[in-house]
Amino acid sequence: MNKTLRRLIQPNMTAYFAVMALFCIAALVLQQYYLAAGEAVVTVLLFTAYRYYAVRRRRALAEYVQTSNEMLRRASDGEVPFPVALVQLNDGELVWYNKRFAELTQVRDTLNAQNISEVLPGLTTQWLSAGKTERPEELRYRDRRFRVTGSVLPTGEDKSGVVLGMIYLQDLTELLQVRDEYIRSRPMVAIVLVDNYDEVTNNLPDAVISNLNAEINTKINEWADRYGGLLRRLERNRFLLLLEAKDLASMAEEKFSLLESMRTVTNPAGIAATVSIGIGKDGVDFREDYNFAALSIEMALSRGGDQAVIKDRYDFTFFGGRNKTTERRTKVKSRVMASSLSELIVQSSRVFVMGHKMADLDAVGAAAGICCLCRKKGRRVSVVIDPEANAAEPLLALLRGMPEYADCFITGQEALLTADNKSLLIVVDTNRPDQVECKPLLESIRRVVVIDHHRRAADYIEQPVLNLHEPFASSASEMVTELLQYALEASDILTNEAAALLAGIVLDTKNFGVRTSSRTFEAAAFLRRIGADTVAVKKLFQNDLSSTVARYKIIQNARLYRQKIAIAALDYTATRTIAAQAADELLNISGIETSFVLYPQDTQTIISARSIGDANVQVILEPLGGGGNAATAGAQVKNKSVPDTLDELVKSIDRFFEQ
Repeated sequence: MNKTLRRLIQPNMTAYFAVMALFCIAALVLQQYYLAAGEAVVTVLLFTAYRYYAVRRRRALAEYVQTSNEMLRRASDGEVPFPVALVQLNDGELVWYNKRFAELTQVRDTLNAQNISEVLPGLTTQWLSAGKTERPEELRYRDRRFRVTGSVLPTGEDKSGVVLGMIYLQDLTELLQVRDEYIRSRPMVAIVLVDNYDEVTNNLPDAVISNLNAEINTKINEWADRYGGLLRRLERNRFLLLLEAKDLASMAEEKFSLLESMRTVTNPAGIAATVSIGIGKDGVDFREDYNFAALSIEMALSRGGDQAVIKDRYDFTFFGGRNKTTERRTKVKSRVMASSLSELIVQSSRVFVMGHKMADLDAVGAAAGICCLCRKKGRRVSVVIDPEANAAEPLLALLRGMPEYADCFITGQEALLTADNKSLLIVVDTNRPDQVECKPLLESIRRVVVIDHHRRAADYIEQPVLNLHEPFASSASEMVTELLQYALEASDILTNEAAALLAGIVLDTKNFGVRTSSRTFEAAAFLRRIGADTVAVKKLFQNDLSSTVARYKIIQNARLYRQKIAIAALDYTATRTIAAQAADELLNISGIETSFVLYPQDTQTIISARSIGDANVQVILEPLGGGGNAATAGAQVKNKSVPDTLDELVKSIDRFFEQ
């Protein structure tokens, strides 16, 4: 310690002045008297200044060390029962340490300077230099775990140029082990639901159902026993599982193997059972964990089932949901929702209908169907839409030409000025608050109805008074068509309104090629019977020559990835309609099952994605903030360029196929 302090206080400058004196002598030998005189004057001045500042520095450092002398004495005398060290902050040099520090690290006094990071690997002084009083991470050393705190010693005026810091090591090994065990053993509540139980057991003899129940129970029990969980059956297809938090990592590592093993249970018709798992954690008690688990199950079912969802206090985490799911819908729900929606409309002073940003034919078509319902219920209705930024201008022009829609379309700001506390907002074709046409309107109206067919994302419109969410439906227009069949007479629907609804169905099904079910064709047949003109619908999808050329230019820029994926990354701005059409057109190329089109727009990158294969484009785009469904999805990646977004997209694709 004394050698170190002496080196700090009295740095050796003799060699420097000796060299300067040699220069003076050399000038005299060469008879350069003026040069020699000048060098002598400079040497004397520098030596005087050095002596002056050396004295000031020595006094300052002496005062510096004296202020910490009492602290060092106490630490040396054993009054501090844990390791303490004094270090130089600018380079981490070890200046002094107490007996307990020496016993811990086996450090010894040497002539060479020792760095704190050499004595205790991984320990630096950057956090102390940054003004923090505690190291953010714990220190692990020789199977022990330490909390590291410190303080900068007072210096008064910084005349010495040296800053010292005192570091304290508190051995909290046992306490941290108890804390870790507490975290690992925290209880979690899981709900396991056989989500297609009715479909698997429908119209089967009791003996066959009993055998299926036995197989299902065996699969779930074997999976729960692997983690030492407590399993209880609540209903015929619902189970409650209590387990500890330490088992969650193993479940995730095995990708929730129950999802895969349950598919081996099939009924005589070959229909495989699927299961959804909802897990709640980090609640203040079992009741809150159970509520989280119930929300997780609801989220899993709204996304198509056959997946695991984890809900903590802040967010959802998803596992699975990659496979194509079979339709599980009932017309009973549509009939009940039609009645409830009609009552809400009658009880409202005014109705607003709003879709997503850049509203397309499906959003506008569904809005037209709601307008028809409101008109027949005698309530004034307005469609909130951006007249400039939308992808449905031909349909809007068709509707504006009708007397019933003369003053129907308004902007979000106009809606905010006219809304009151009895207004009703109906959101169609989206369930995400950030994607609606006017978010302030959504936040200002108390009563909200959601009608959507996209798989639910982690951020969704919470607590709507009515929520018609059908992830198995082809489009929002199909859902609204079913509502109208139960709420109105066929003659109440205008021909152009029927055409608008049919156009929405045609758009989202890609001319009835994807995501169709028997109910999709039933809805289309109903619209055709009441006068929907297929030729007029066809004209709504026509493009001019320049748009067609632009679409094929995008296709020309596409590149293959993983043999079956086409990615077109543009360095110029395109319209969303053309980009979406290009993504659809790419799927017409033999061998391509998935397509992505990326293009810049202002400070963000827009992605349009389509799939007719095994790739679930919604799951792929979710990490990038996107949404949609398995066949059609999109994303808006803010504050990132196309190349950066492309890198993230490729990584997300790789993660999807590696799972």
